[in-house]
Order: sequence, then C-alpha cells, then structure tokens
Amino acid sequence: MTNDFSRREFMLAAASVTAAGVSLPAAAQAGYPDRPIRVVVPFAPGGDGDIMARYWAKAATPLSGYTFVIDNKAGAGGAIGAIEVARAKPDGYTLLLGTSTTQIINPLASAKPQYDGLKDFTMVSMVSANPTCVVVHPSLPVNSLKELVALARAQPGKLSYGSAGAGTITNLTGELLKYVGGKLNITHIAYRGGGPAMSDVVAGHLQVGTPIMSSAVLAHHRAGRIRILAINSPKRMKAAPDIPTAVEAGFDEMQVLVFNALFAPAGTPRAVLDVQRNLGKKVLADASFVADVEKAGAELLFLNDQDKFMRDEMTRWSRLIKEMDFKIES
Repeated sequence: MTNDFSRREFMLAAASVTAAGVSLPAAAQAGYPDRPIRVVVPFAPGGDGDIMARYWAKAATPLSGYTFVIDNKAGAGGAIGAIEVARAKPDGYTLLLGTSTTQIINPLASAKPQYDGLKDFTMVSMVSANPTCVVVHPSLPVNSLKELVALARAQPGKLSYGSAGAGTITNLTGELLKYVGGKLNITHIAYRGGGPAMSDVVAGHLQVGTPIMSSAVLAHHRAGRIRILAINSPKRMKAAPDIPTAVEAGFDEMQVLVFNALFAPAGTPRAVLDVQRNLGKKVLADASFVADVEKAGAELLFLNDQDKFMRDEMTRWSRLIKEMDFKIES
C-alpha cells in the first residue's frame, strides 16, 4: 500500500509540471496526451452531469495544461453516450462523465442491457455527489417523511410523484419510497427532465417530487415554495444541516447517492489512468472547483477504493432493483 501511494504521489508531481516542459516518465513514453481529450456527457446541456463536467474541465485545464472538450451525447437515459465510450478505443482520449444512472441503473434495470457498468469501464476520478430528496407542495398536510407515508397509506392512489423520466435515478427514488413505505400506491408521472417536474411541484400541479438535491431545490425550500421532507443520504448535508435524512425517519434503505465521476473504457493503460487520476486528485483539492460544486448544492466524495465503491453500489442496487421489480423497458 505504501509503495503504491508513493508512486501515485510521484505521478501527481510529474503531471503538475508537464505544461512547463518536464517529461512524465511513464506517460511520456506513450506521448499521452498530445491532443484534446473528449469528455462524453451522456445527457443534454444544462443538466447536473453536464454542469459538473464543465466545472471539472474548467479546473482541470489550467492545472494540467491539457485541453478537454465536452461532448453531449444525450439519449436513452444516458445509455447512448455510455455505449459510445464503452466501445471507444481505450487510449485515454475518450472519457465518460458517468453517473449512478449510466453505471448502475441502466445496466441493472434494462430489459436488454447493452453494456456492463463495471466490466466495460474503469473509474478515473470522482467528480461530485448529491443525494436525492423527497419534496412536497406546502399545501400537502405533511411535515415529515413519516407523515407522508402515513397519508399515502390512508389515501391509496390519491397521491402522485414526478420524476425526471422513466428509468432515471429520480424515478428509482420514487419507487424506492413506495417500496420502503410498504408498497405504497402512489402514481408515477414521468417528465422530460427534472426541471419540469420541479416546476409542477412548485406550481402545485404535483403533490410530491423526488429530485436530486441541488442549490435550486434548496432555494425553493427556503422560500417556502416547496417543503423538503427528507434527504436520502446516510447523514445530513453541509449545505442543509437543518433538514433530516430519511434514515433518521426510520427508513434505512432510503439512501440514494447520485454520483458524477469520470470513467475510461476498460483496458485503458495504467500509465494513462495514473495521469488522469492524479489530475483528478488535484481538481478535488482546487478551491475554485470546490466552490463551484458547493454552489451547485453538491458535495465532494473522497474514495479510498474506487473499485470497491462501484462493486458495493452495484451489489446493493442489484438486490433492491430485483426486490422492487424495477424495470426499464427498451
């Protein structure tokens, strides 16, 4: 462990001076990188993943001297962009801004998965993480997650929740709420994005929402336009220390971490991965990047073992998705 850490630190120091003309012992042999690096964002511009990718590139460029090009390849809940990267040449010039949806939900819940979230990719660097949350319009007479569950039990079929679309992490959050609440009868309404769903909750056209926690969602809560009942994380967020978690309400399984991370195609050389991983460490420590992430209502997630994190997430969601019979129709 000590030797591996020392080697990584050496590569980090080397990467930091590449722009000044000092060669990288391992990477220079392969000439990497000698052209722009494409970061495929499998969602439309303006979404959480797109914003985080651009924050990362904005910080990474001056830290490394490399050129990063953001390429939005939206469609099929992120699967189109993920498939393109999975099949790309593993040379470090094509990376994926992968999320919980692309790496976990799509491969596990699709009727005919076209890629494996673990075997077809290697994590390069974590970018950011947000939990989802459960929100209601203020007119709904509930002030806690327990009260919402009790109301749904007392009035089966009367409540509706909105998501960013069928098969998204917000859809999975809503179905998980129904499952942990005792198979609640709450109608799902799929929107074309999280923005429209949240707009309808704010306007009172929709009673319940399951959005990804963000600065915009928190601003609506602070202004009294919505009420955040619970954040779906194991502990309270720094940005919202006054808002309880679903775990505190007694729903231990109600934990939905939405991560954004950079992935390379499986088979990418170790020397190339080391360059990008060491750059990732510098980005996560960059004050301007941290400020951008926190301004967006997200948090940083530092992993001691990236592979274990992905295996654990895959194992947990594989079990829950099967128990919930959650499916994405192709």
